[in-house]
Amino acid sequence: MTKTVERPTGAVRVRPVRAPSPAGGRRRRGLTDHLRAYGFLLGGLVCFALFSWYPAIRAVVIAFQKYTPGSDPEWVGTANFTRVLSDPEFGAAWRNTLTFTLLALLIGFAIPFVLALVLNELRHAKAFFRVVVYLPVMIPPVVSALLWKWFYDPGAGLANEALRFLHLPTSNWSNGADTALVSLVIVATWANLGGTVLIYLAALQSIPGELYEAAELDGANLLQRIRHVTVPQTRFVILMLMLLQIIATMQVFTEPFVITGGGPENATVTVLYLIYKYAFLYNDFGGACALSVMLLALLGAFSAGYLRLTRSGEEAA
Repeated sequence: MTKTVERPTGAVRVRPVRAPSPAGGRRRRGLTDHLRAYGFLLGGLVCFALFSWYPAIRAVVIAFQKYTPGSDPEWVGTANFTRVLSDPEFGAAWRNTLTFTLLALLIGFAIPFVLALVLNELRHAKAFFRVVVYLPVMIPPVVSALLWKWFYDPGAGLANEALRFLHLPTSNWSNGADTALVSLVIVATWANLGGTVLIYLAALQSIPGELYEAAELDGANLLQRIRHVTVPQTRFVILMLMLLQIIATMQVFTEPFVITGGGPENATVTVLYLIYKYAFLYNDFGGACALSVMLLALLGAFSAGYLRLTRSGEEAA
């Protein structure tokens, strides 16, 4: 491309004009897109830093301090950990938490998968039943716990009224030391069922139909199709949801706090409920943070080992 320039003397000079470089324009657009993307991420990173990372780091620091609001912290080394370990409630809290996690896996892990299989086979009213299954998730956890507390009432509660109507023996439910923890597992399973069912349902609908057709041609029945097609195709989702459920149930707090208050006879005191007692009842923030660090270390080690084992299993398969 050329450009004609007239001189005052009347002479004409031809000067070449450079065309804009396409590569330079692409680089500028790419830089602008990156800056815009990082700008959108900045808000989320700031929120995580203020409300997740900073409190976690601060809790680790306080775990080694004698800390009372309004006074200067004093470094005490591992004294908080020693005091927490010698607490009679420490063993009960961990035992109840591990038992709750095991019961939640036995009761609450298979039910969402079975419900997802049923919903996936429905031909009519699919949307209605999905809403019905997901409805408990939309209820605030405290409201849900209060409803179940009334449901479990040994006197006029709906559970015992239904048993009386059927001429069956009644139960103490959340008021009995031998039934309280199972009652809380039922509440937690019901409250968190919907989200898990929808995740399983999405995984089931992504399985190619040709695999089921091939299994049917080979003479596989329903259980064999589930075993040899459904489970292998949803294996990754199952393993990840199991890990997330274990982490969530190890941090159970709302149900024992609202329904049982840790009782009866410390039968439902969990690790998180004990952390709450140290911080807000005993005013011992150092002990609360020490217990939190123990729980964090256990869940971190378990998650790392679990992911390593599942990754090794997938590579071997």
